[in-house]
Amino acid sequence: MRPNRTAAIEREGRVAETPTPPAQLAARIIARCNARQPADLLLRQTLARRRALTPDQAAWISRAVFAYFRWQHWLDSNQTLEERVESALGLAQRFSAGEGWPSDAELVEKAIPSWVAEERIANAAWVRSLQKDPVLWLRARPSSAAVLMQAFGPEALVPGPLPDSFRYSGSSDLFVTSEFQEGLFEIQDIASQAVGHVCSPRPGEVWWDACAGEGGKTLHLAAMMEGKGLVWASDRAAWRLDRLKQRAARAHCFNHRRVEWDGGVEPPTQTEFDGVLVDAPCSGMGTWGRNPHARWTTTPTDVHELAAIQRNLLRHAAPTLKSGGRLVYSVCTLSPAETTAIAEEFTALHPEFEPHPFANPFDLKADPAAALTFWPQDTGGNGMFVAVWERRLKAAPVTPTASA
Repeated sequence: MRPNRTAAIEREGRVAETPTPPAQLAARIIARCNARQPADLLLRQTLARRRALTPDQAAWISRAVFAYFRWQHWLDSNQTLEERVESALGLAQRFSAGEGWPSDAELVEKAIPSWVAEERIANAAWVRSLQKDPVLWLRARPSSAAVLMQAFGPEALVPGPLPDSFRYSGSSDLFVTSEFQEGLFEIQDIASQAVGHVCSPRPGEVWWDACAGEGGKTLHLAAMMEGKGLVWASDRAAWRLDRLKQRAARAHCFNHRRVEWDGGVEPPTQTEFDGVLVDAPCSGMGTWGRNPHARWTTTPTDVHELAAIQRNLLRHAAPTLKSGGRLVYSVCTLSPAETTAIAEEFTALHPEFEPHPFANPFDLKADPAAALTFWPQDTGGNGMFVAVWERRLKAAPVTPTASA
């Protein structure tokens, strides 16, 4: 009966009687990682089940798994997986010490897939930024900054470059803090926050977050509108919208509507919008610093298949805008096929839309541009591309040729 009892306990998600050493648990997670079981997902699932782990142990395991995938091409394949985990942590520490190691050429050769060079984006500054531990960014609910500063202290919470943004370096589990439960802040990358400032919705307007996911940008848009007006949030996955519902309740966000949309020709509502945000699915190259395992599972085929989806989403969302309305396209990737190529093609095929220059949220003194790339080495966040158009005419779009 004993083995069956033990199995039953583990199936229920309880902690096994003999705790697994953290290094061994990290190695087990790494061994199971593949394209269908990404490291970030396996980490969340594993740590949620291992309730006996202390916060420090859970943090060590996460750091160890990600360090392995950052430094795996420097590791000795003759070592056991547990030994390689320890070696990866040592390399990460050496890199953080700022000894000038490794060289730029070695980083470009070993820290990213070889096919990335063909995308013409493999600059050394970007690759070096990928090897650093990522920054944890918070976005405060308007008028909550002073409360958060008092709760976490100036050593743990430092004001960021954007309004209501903060860089967090404390050790608390933020999800269990009373401030989080009361909706005083959201955990949101600084580049994602920048997209909201590019949109710059005004109180009383009606916006559509067409690819809302779990709603980080939806909540930001709604907050910037001061609870006035409306944000429609759509996604093809109902479970993501359910998650948005929970987040919105905690954030006291009531000026939004949720609706499923599969990205097809028919919009989810007949509303004409003042603004539409298409934060499209992408290859996620901009998140490779935060999620290093994805570097080794993303392929050129993924990039070009996603580019086709991005074109369709823009084409199907654009007609819902009013004259004078703004269309914002954002992707947390850096490949030209998903960024500049998409923007240039949309401009060429849609004369009813004019590229609309906007201020760089990170440098308000810079000249406005109709498209910008936010690089991780410059912002401390994810890589992000943003382009904006304004609808001027009601002319019919140009029909793509067969070769387009």
